[in-house]
Amino acid sequence: MSGHDRLVLVTGATGKVGRHFIERFLADPDAGRIRALCHNRTLPQTDRLEVVKGSIADRAVAQAAMAGVTHVVHLATCKETPEDVMDVTVKGLFWLLEEARADPSFRRFVLIGGDAGIGHFFYPRSAPVTEDGPFMAYPGCYALSKVLEEVMLQQYGVQYGLDGCCLRAPWIMEKDDLKYAHTFGEDVFGGPRYCDLVPDAKALAAEGAVPVLLDAAGVPLKRNFVHVADLVSAILIALDHPEARRETFHICMDEPLDYGRMGEYLARTRGLRTVPVPSPYHSVWLDNAKARFRLGWRAEWTLERMVDDAWDYRRAPDDPRKVWYPG
Repeated sequence: MSGHDRLVLVTGATGKVGRHFIERFLADPDAGRIRALCHNRTLPQTDRLEVVKGSIADRAVAQAAMAGVTHVVHLATCKETPEDVMDVTVKGLFWLLEEARADPSFRRFVLIGGDAGIGHFFYPRSAPVTEDGPFMAYPGCYALSKVLEEVMLQQYGVQYGLDGCCLRAPWIMEKDDLKYAHTFGEDVFGGPRYCDLVPDAKALAAEGAVPVLLDAAGVPLKRNFVHVADLVSAILIALDHPEARRETFHICMDEPLDYGRMGEYLARTRGLRTVPVPSPYHSVWLDNAKARFRLGWRAEWTLERMVDDAWDYRRAPDDPRKVWYPG
């Protein structure tokens, strides 16, 4: 099948990864066409970008979205929203998989998984974590949902021979995300919420001080990240790569971000004060060797590049920071 014959359904199309993927895909005139499944937000249609609106939890919506589709890039998810999470991540995925397995022209289902399903930094590790490790969801419905997604995709391969690939990603960064994930301000992105952990957080935020998270042993934590551009590169490779069939890959930086190194770099290059913050968490290293070896994928974003990109980024007036989900 040539690229011209591809019709790729993208769920979660208006999110961080969806927008970047669609832009990169459509930049190649020979890549094929996109069908974007949009729920709360939408995208402008073009000759190569079709929009379907609705929730994948509705079987009729899933059927309409999947008609004639050759590939799926499944990005739609919920964070800590118990009212919605099972409808989207279990029922919605089930309807998509049912349509995929029944269509003889369907090629590949690419699921974007997460390190939440293997425990993130909640559990101690004695070695880098590979794709062969066990599921170890941390407390909460989001981590559980990431386990259920992967298991469902795997079982459709076992039961029906469906060609599925899971790209398991940690926290995905773009623009100034990393900077706002490491602030003492109330506008902190994600967790931990340093403003709730440090008594003089307001003054530290005004100063621009940077938290250095410590692990349970009291040394700077190592935590996995990936830049959205690196993840999108992996998705584009996985769409049709023969080595991706029914496989799972860790898509992340070559090394986890070392909070101590990040603090030292910011202090040296920008004169920012760093403040150690104790935590009960554990350092973890996701091993991405399988993706590098089997897919030929390479992470281009290093700690220094990601830090510089985030701290140098200046938002336009029409691009305010907005968090679309809790957790």
